[in-house]
Amino acid sequence: MRVIVKAIRTLFRQCALALGFFLAAHVMAAAQGATLYMVEQPGCIYCARWDDEVGDAYHKTAEGRAAPLKRIQLRDPLPEGISFGRKAVFTPTFILVQNNQELERIEGYPGEDFFYGMLGVMLKNAGITP
Repeated sequence: MRVIVKAIRTLFRQCALALGFFLAAHVMAAAQGATLYMVEQPGCIYCARWDDEVGDAYHKTAEGRAAPLKRIQLRDPLPEGISFGRKAVFTPTFILVQNNQELERIEGYPGEDFFYGMLGVMLKNAGITP
């Protein structure tokens, strides 16, 4: 009987430990909760170039999962509760937001390779692991 009780206790501890790791991972993922806002406007050739080179695949990348993309128009009001450090002037402008506050931005589209490199630095500076 003691062997069974001991085995049950061991199994219970292992389950509790696994549940703790699972919950900690979800809390950390929720704490990262970043969004990448793309400020765009109709007729923007660089926005169209970003769409062609990056747009279709962005959500499939590690960066896209760490900071999902939301598009907003240059002249539209900001989503409620969101605060940018300053108004976007150029399109596209990519603004990394966490806890409704701007962290960093990329003004313009420097090409696919530079975009991902710059975004990676922004995420790293924010302590976000893609």
